[in-house]
Amino acid sequence: MSSAKKTAQVTEEVDVALIGAGIMSATLGAMLRELEPSWTQMVFERLDGPALESSSPWNNAGTGHSALCELNYTPEKNGKIDVSKALGVNEKFQVSRQFWAHQLNNGILTDPKAFINPVPHVSFAQGEIQVDYLKRRYDLLSGNHMFPNMKFTADEAEFADMLPLMAKGRDFSSQKVAISWTEAGTDVNFGALTKQFLTAAKAAGTEIRYGNEVVDIKRDGSNWKVYAKNVHTGDYSVVRAKFVFVGAGGYALDLLRKAGVREVSGFAGFPVSGLWLRAKNPELVEQHSAKVYGKAAVGAPPMSVPHLDTRVIDGEKGLLFGPYGGWSPKFLKKGSYLDLFKSIRPDNIPSYLGVAVQEFGLTKYLVSEVAKSFEKRVEALKEYVPSADPNDWETVIAGQRVQVIKPAGAPHFGTLEFGTTLVNSPEGSIAGLLGASPGASITPAVMVELLERCFGEHMIHWADKIQEMIPSYGEKLAKNKKLYEEMWEFTQKTLQLDES
Repeated sequence: MSSAKKTAQVTEEVDVALIGAGIMSATLGAMLRELEPSWTQMVFERLDGPALESSSPWNNAGTGHSALCELNYTPEKNGKIDVSKALGVNEKFQVSRQFWAHQLNNGILTDPKAFINPVPHVSFAQGEIQVDYLKRRYDLLSGNHMFPNMKFTADEAEFADMLPLMAKGRDFSSQKVAISWTEAGTDVNFGALTKQFLTAAKAAGTEIRYGNEVVDIKRDGSNWKVYAKNVHTGDYSVVRAKFVFVGAGGYALDLLRKAGVREVSGFAGFPVSGLWLRAKNPELVEQHSAKVYGKAAVGAPPMSVPHLDTRVIDGEKGLLFGPYGGWSPKFLKKGSYLDLFKSIRPDNIPSYLGVAVQEFGLTKYLVSEVAKSFEKRVEALKEYVPSADPNDWETVIAGQRVQVIKPAGAPHFGTLEFGTTLVNSPEGSIAGLLGASPGASITPAVMVELLERCFGEHMIHWADKIQEMIPSYGEKLAKNKKLYEEMWEFTQKTLQLDES
């Protein structure tokens, strides 16, 4: 600990400290302001603006994960397709839609078209085996009210009508292809959404300290001391908080460890980066209007599932393909090359070793992806866009993700988790979020779970207000078709998704 940090004194006290100015902290802050408007809040962000890491629109696909098209949410096990995860993710995304609609009606969010727009979601299959799987998946989901108006075709003309860019130059006679799709999908700009939330937060009195990196968290009786370093001046400040939320992306695990949260003992992090190919030809962008997800390569992590994505960012339509798997020891896109090495501790070495043995295929895949040239990436693109011209595309760096490695007993020692993990101390005074997809898309549902875990004594008083924010709270939309349809109509209208 530096001498400057040692001598830093508590200068302020707040009820809630939020670490990270991304969609996670912004959402929790908005909920708590509505539930307890008298509570003071402070946001710490190491960068000089909001939503510059995982929430940045160019650092993620913005799919609005609702499991309408993502095939990794419907895995095939022993010849049977399991749709339980797809139903769960879809249910949580409906919670997001309800919360955003409520915030719009209350004037917290101001412009839905800046952060959410209708875009068809399409699943793409190549070859007899994948086409058979996709048809069986369609048969299972198309009758479910939470997957409205799903369609399926293996017909060349219908394929070309739906996806002209993907049909151009394709030899349909050499390989069977099929798609299933729904017009009910969306594209979400989580950066724009975060900025609207934080604009309202600042207006309500929340202090947002950009350029301040939280470097330590220490218990102080029933409270916490949050140590922050000004990245421009090097000065330290200390703020005492009653509750701390660590929404610091890849740095969350390290901060929770520094805070002494026993629940992350043995946890480790596996960083995965990626690259996109982005269309730079406006004429090309206009030829495609859908998010098209295919099957992941063997050994690839779920975040590397190939997809051709329409994006709507700052009112302009864009087109991405990827992501191509990559690797960096950084835990944040704007992090340090020492992040991984600093994260290794005696208690998580078995977890790292266990995953190193079990996930050799993943390691091999990432090495091969890193070694790919631009030309090789374009070859992969041509499976989706056969007529792709390299001159129409450019490489951009995607966001950095840290997959959670959870400790496990022998003989595995550690398991790599692909998902979003909420961690909190037993008494609920500190909590953090680890992992990746579906992440941002299901933030409101995750934050409601956080409220239930960390503020149990308040829930009896908050229940009515939470029901107002999320009308389906306490119900399962998957089992209540009438309520689902009511909520769908309400959110479609409020989010202006029913407008062409």
